[in-house]
Amino acid sequence: MPVGHAIYLHGFASSPASSKAGAFKEELARRGIGFSCPDLNEPSFETLTTTRMVERTAAEVTAAGKGSVALIGSSLGGFVAVHAAARDASGQIDRLVLLAPAFDFGGNRLQRFGPHSIEEWQRRGALDVFHYAYGKPRRIDYSVYADAAAWDAFALDLDLPILIIQGRQDDVVDPGMVQRWAEGRPNVTLHLVDDGHQLSESMPFLMSESIAFLTR
Repeated sequence: MPVGHAIYLHGFASSPASSKAGAFKEELARRGIGFSCPDLNEPSFETLTTTRMVERTAAEVTAAGKGSVALIGSSLGGFVAVHAAARDASGQIDRLVLLAPAFDFGGNRLQRFGPHSIEEWQRRGALDVFHYAYGKPRRIDYSVYADAAAWDAFALDLDLPILIIQGRQDDVVDPGMVQRWAEGRPNVTLHLVDDGHQLSESMPFLMSESIAFLTR
């Protein structure tokens, strides 16, 4: 059966105003499926952590009311989505759509954060990074990195249907890493496309596959 509600989880330094979020909202509305896209930057981008985002996602699932819920996660939002699904006590989350998911955001994936070393970030406590949604640099605490170490996407055992769309030319999320995560998981359908991290050239395919997955 089609899902009753879909929750879009945007990526790092993005927002609910992203073009992909808008496309999903429009397509799902045509089919009578509820949609929400929480602003994961709130209440402060500076204090962003995986823990906070997972908790916010759980609250959004509750707010969706009764019925099945799908999570659509883009980049860092994909990392949040798998952890939120693993901790879903309600049992409402019944499928995931993951777009260039940053499965290796936890632990020690990051060797640098923009032009800065992790050691510099830790020493200074916070750094300025360009926030694409705001169009200007914003400060981000080292706590986002420290907190992420407790969240290991490769250790998760998820049995719900998962659709992944990943670009082969992605220079932000390693396609090989995404393939390794998908291997040995029979509930995962992985599509590798000739595209970069934003998947902008693959939008017709992305939307077609995703909507079919969410409405079957």
